[in-house]
Amino acid sequence: MIDLPVVRLDPDLPLPAYAKPGDAGIDLVARENVSLAPSGGRALVPTGIAIALPDGYAGFIQPRSGLAATHGVTVANSPGLVDSGYRGELKVCLVNLDPAVPFTVVRGERIAQLVVQAVAQVRFVEVDELDATVRGQTGFGSSGR
Repeated sequence: MIDLPVVRLDPDLPLPAYAKPGDAGIDLVARENVSLAPSGGRALVPTGIAIALPDGYAGFIQPRSGLAATHGVTVANSPGLVDSGYRGELKVCLVNLDPAVPFTVVRGERIAQLVVQAVAQVRFVEVDELDATVRGQTGFGSSGR
């Protein structure tokens, strides 16, 4: 468990919280009402918070499965990446994939989940060839349907 500094930019909205013990995703809510047109309507929806992720961590904004399954609304750049150095308001790029029905995001509605994870920094080391593995260069469906 790490302490995550948060600034509440809208005092009328609740702080993000886990819905149930053991959940990986922290629910994020919409700061304003937003209409999403069908067939790809999208908007950058503010959440009313700013956070200070420590070095060595990143935040990943994931869709809410209920919005996706019931309304076809998901996170356009899923997962959205929040770097440890970012200090602005968290915003979620939502998209409506339903072919016919518009969707209205209501202020205070849970719109996405934030997953905080430790991340490694890497340094690229140029080599002439990579070590051999069983998989090798196969990919994109090579293991079957």
